[in-house]
Amino acid sequence: MIQSMTGYGKSSQEIAGQTIHVELKSLNSKNLDVNFRASSKYREIEIPLRNKIAEVLKRGKVDVSLYVESKSGEASAVINTKVVEGYIKQLQEIQPDENKDFSELLAIAMKFPEALSTDKTTLAKNEIKAIESTLEEALKALINHRLDEGKSLETDFRLRIDNLKSLVEEVISIDPERIKNVRERLHKAVDDLKTNVDENRFEQELVYYIEKYDITEEKIRLENHLDYFSKNLESKDSNGKKLNFICQEIGREINTIGSKSNYAPMQKLVVKMKDELEKIKEQLLNVL
Repeated sequence: MIQSMTGYGKSSQEIAGQTIHVELKSLNSKNLDVNFRASSKYREIEIPLRNKIAEVLKRGKVDVSLYVESKSGEASAVINTKVVEGYIKQLQEIQPDENKDFSELLAIAMKFPEALSTDKTTLAKNEIKAIESTLEEALKALINHRLDEGKSLETDFRLRIDNLKSLVEEVISIDPERIKNVRERLHKAVDDLKTNVDENRFEQELVYYIEKYDITEEKIRLENHLDYFSKNLESKDSNGKKLNFICQEIGREINTIGSKSNYAPMQKLVVKMKDELEKIKEQLLNVL
């Protein structure tokens, strides 16, 4: 089943006068890239949470936000007054400006390290479990979103594959006409020379020449690759890398047909096939 790397999931849970919020956003990426945002209080559980995310999501650029809201209204962080005052004093020394608004300096100082201090007490086991379960629910929501996106991608892939199969059928239908056209052009070229040639030898050379333009093997392999791509869309696991590899093989056969075609109507079909394949490749960037 196709799964997109684009998704969103959010979950909240209340525990002991607190509300735990976990928000996940993911985009496409070759590997797993997790950006974890949380209060320093929760750094001790960051690695286990990252491992859980890696186990479930596999690939993608993932933004994780963990925020715990106190229902009592008490501040979870306090201002380091002396540190902030020191920052403001240094800013005034660097660029003295009597017209500089204090609130503006304060806003700048509050962005510097250690401007806020948080409670460093050890997390309770029940709070850790609550955070883990909230993360699991957020991951489930994100996976469901990815699956919904994947269904849309699968529909588009099947449309493109069907278009490619139709174009291959057109290529097969005009192939005899193409060979006939090549023969006629070669005969005309020889006739224009206005010289006598050995007809038997000419026919032998003509057969050898036309064999170089034969695309029977390419057509068979291309049809097999298209069927294999469709079969892998039905796979239980999403495998964008494998589908991308199959696309490379499809592209190789299309390019070979184009180089051998030597016939304008067939070359136009090849251009259409390349266009359909490019659309598949673009969408594959989002597939897990």
